[in-house]
Amino acid sequence: MMAQYLALKAEAEDCLLFYRMGDFFELFFDDARIAAACLDIALTARGEHDGAPIPMCGVPVHAAEGYLARLIKAGHRVAIAEQTESPEAARKARGSKALVGRAIVRFVTAGTLTEEALLDSRASNWCCAIGEAAGGVAIAAADSSTGRFEVIETSGAMLGAELARLGPAEVIASEASAFELLATALRPRADFESVRGEARLKALFGVATLDGFGTFSRAGLAAAGGLVGYLDHNGRGALPFLRPPALARSSESMAIDAATRESLELTVSQAGSRKGSLLDAVDRTVTGAGARLLATDIAAPLMDRGAIDARLDLVQRLVEEELLREMLRSNLRAVPDIGRALGRLAAGRGSPRDLGQLRDGLDAAWRLGERLSALPAPPSLLVALAPQLRGHGALIDLLTRALVPSPPIDASVGGYIAEGYDAALDDLRSTGAGGRRAIAALEARYRQETGIAALKIRHNAVLGYHIEVPAKHGDALMRPDSGFTHRQTMAGAVRFNAPDLHEVALKVSQAGTHALAAEAAHLEELTATALATREAIAATADALARLDVAAGLAERASEGGWARPDLVAHACFEITGGRHPVVEAALAKSGDRFVANDCTLNEASRLWLVTGPNMGGKSTFLRQNALIAVLAQAGSYVPATRARLGLVDRLFSRVGASDNLARGQSTFMVEMVETAAILAQATPQSFVILDEVGRGTSTYDGLAIAWAVVEAIHDDNRCRCLFATHYHELTRLAERCDALSLHHVRAREWKGELVLLHEVSEGPADRSYGLAVARLAGLPPVTIARAKAVLAKLEAGRAKTGGLAAGLDDLPLFAAMAEPEPAPDALRAELAALDVDALSPRDALDALYRLKGLT
Repeated sequence: MMAQYLALKAEAEDCLLFYRMGDFFELFFDDARIAAACLDIALTARGEHDGAPIPMCGVPVHAAEGYLARLIKAGHRVAIAEQTESPEAARKARGSKALVGRAIVRFVTAGTLTEEALLDSRASNWCCAIGEAAGGVAIAAADSSTGRFEVIETSGAMLGAELARLGPAEVIASEASAFELLATALRPRADFESVRGEARLKALFGVATLDGFGTFSRAGLAAAGGLVGYLDHNGRGALPFLRPPALARSSESMAIDAATRESLELTVSQAGSRKGSLLDAVDRTVTGAGARLLATDIAAPLMDRGAIDARLDLVQRLVEEELLREMLRSNLRAVPDIGRALGRLAAGRGSPRDLGQLRDGLDAAWRLGERLSALPAPPSLLVALAPQLRGHGALIDLLTRALVPSPPIDASVGGYIAEGYDAALDDLRSTGAGGRRAIAALEARYRQETGIAALKIRHNAVLGYHIEVPAKHGDALMRPDSGFTHRQTMAGAVRFNAPDLHEVALKVSQAGTHALAAEAAHLEELTATALATREAIAATADALARLDVAAGLAERASEGGWARPDLVAHACFEITGGRHPVVEAALAKSGDRFVANDCTLNEASRLWLVTGPNMGGKSTFLRQNALIAVLAQAGSYVPATRARLGLVDRLFSRVGASDNLARGQSTFMVEMVETAAILAQATPQSFVILDEVGRGTSTYDGLAIAWAVVEAIHDDNRCRCLFATHYHELTRLAERCDALSLHHVRAREWKGELVLLHEVSEGPADRSYGLAVARLAGLPPVTIARAKAVLAKLEAGRAKTGGLAAGLDDLPLFAAMAEPEPAPDALRAELAALDVDALSPRDALDALYRLKGLT
């Protein structure tokens, strides 16, 4: 057995091997140690290998999914080795001591899951592949649980941002990839050949050309081929359901890099959970598919005004018609997740319940489509979605006739084909039921004939149907003329058989076996029929999800008093009464009110310099406007009383940073890298928020860097920007930068206490209130008093010398990058002119006094 195990383990490579032995999956050696620690199960030993005990642990087959989920979540990959024959077949083929054949039937990895128990119903599960060819870069992404398949044409510079948008569970790349640091696994280079990838796609979708799907680059074909090859490897030749690839380009959505996504907490908070993110604050969907689509929308805001307005038109209709919205949400709550049910069926891991979910979901969609089609003057998006909800009539009728109302998950128990669907199956069931009634009658007769009231007819897997009596009555049935045959003696009971029981039991057993086989055949046939229309079913699932997103956004807009954004062609950003959706929701729970603020960025005032105290709300103000841009282009209403903005092509956020120890970067280095990316990539259509640039180094260096960054954004990038700072010296730039506007968050001291008003007003802040904030934070009074004394001394020095910004008034606004000419050095010049060898002692003394006078 160990030889078989070790051969399979070599095939499994770095995966934990689940080795099927009867009703358990066993793990051995290091796999056992890892699994026992991760799953908190007992680590035992079995036999020896090379003279040492073999570590072992195991999990029951019927509970394997729960254990798999924990292992996958912990970052492990698992290979499933199943028995490929029964013990009886092995003995018949190779003798009484033959080892049961086993083979790896599947690799379970984070990006290829389809089981309901292993997935988050409200999150997509992407597996991505990076393709490189002919100087180009592309990503192929697939969600095996629903069949979504995308090929994204991008660039090396945008690759990280695209992967951050998708948030994949796995990323694979070629062994020769230039982006191996972004990958979670590397695959053979041959899998990523573009010619091979094109052939794989044609074979997969049964087409002679890919022109019907779009024009793919060589890099796109390489990525798609690598991904399909990986999925085929993991499924051991059984590919999951994949829809035809949808071709996308980075330019079709707002570019948001990984640092900005993390800073703004779009779909995941900085704590790593959904709670506390923008998605969590906005999500009012009632289905898992709707929640997944909303996350996709927020992660990839659109750049097409027409598509955005189509989404907004539908949301507006549902905001204005509350009864329509409630009807839609009520109907959607009862709709099963047909996209994932279809994915399980296509992957060969479906159940009768999945077919039941298809039946119920498609029926509900058809009824909903009928109601929505009757609406007067429907929005354009609804006109496109309504036809996708209807159809499937023949499949709905077939599944309604074939299945019981609530089919079970486990097909092996039977009972899921409805009565009346198959007359032969009904006869088998009738025979089985009649046999069971006959067995009950036999039990009553045996009791009467023997006079043993405790006699019972029982069933188990070893003996089948048998007669059991207490041990004290066993001798009476042992007599040769009793008509009973002894089978087994136990401590408290004796078991027997009888000819008439054997005959009836045989009929029951055969009927049950044939009935299960008939049901299994029907299940296979019904699954094949459903999969024949998989594309149309997937389209219906997509339509239901889009309706759920629209209704959920309308619900959120109604409850929060949000406004429809007005998208215009020029670069502006005019917000009245803007709020931060996450902070506002948190304050509402404690009974506090969020202070709304306006923001007006246009050609005459596209760069706001915001000053004010810590805790005053600068960072919140910056973030809320960035989030408003994301929500608007995702097709949502926004938390404001009015919003008018031009499309944002790239969104950048430099708000807070931390060390990146893995790359040897300090906090300041991370800040500078992110700021450099902004200056290199921001365009006049971009939106940038910068908070406290330069604070991670010395005061003079920090001010110099912040000063230069403000100038660069104002003159070179010319983008819409909110720049928060504590360097009040930067306010001098307003005199020389035409499009720079000064603003501050208001605060007041009242009776010695600092009152933060969280209001943004025009003009610079009059002071920073740093000591007042320190007192609020709980610094000891002695420390505060000492800080006041030091501050008074520093301010006196600043008044005398002109402070940190002394001399900056004369600095050219956009100076050339050449090094300035060094100032003349009189001392050095005098020294260079001296002829030391010609000096007398008296002349040398005079020269020394003269040089001293120059210092």
